[in-house]
Amino acid sequence: MANLNKVILIGNITRDPELRYIPSGTAVATFTVATNRAYTLASGEKREESCFVRVVTWGRQAELCGQYLSKGSPVCVEGRLQSRSWETPDGQKRSTIEVVAQNVQFLGKAAPKASEELTGALMKDEVPAAVAAEEPPAHDAPPAETATPGDVPF
Repeated sequence: MANLNKVILIGNITRDPELRYIPSGTAVATFTVATNRAYTLASGEKREESCFVRVVTWGRQAELCGQYLSKGSPVCVEGRLQSRSWETPDGQKRSTIEVVAQNVQFLGKAAPKASEELTGALMKDEVPAAVAAEEPPAHDAPPAETATPGDVPF
């Protein structure tokens, strides 16, 4: 039997990411993503509910999240669910379920600090590694001059 553990969340960060380094030097960033769901009851009353999910990301991605994300930033997180349990110093057992991010996409406009940093780098003809590593988006539709009415993607 096949198994699948995959989560995709789109929402806003509830507070600035917490970036720290473990003894081996690997970066770890944790933050919470709030997702909202709006629905209407049979009586016609509109309701909205929020779900708060803790996200953990590692390595260079953690450093980028700590540097460029802040409270309110919209993100798309793709990862897997992980459960952990531990015992507190006073002997209570605790457990949590969190998303271990494999990919975090920044959806909103860059924060002012990030925009200034990028603009300054571009003025010096330098491209930050995070931007240089990005590939241009692939286009599914052929160029407009060769498209026929049957080829239009909508």
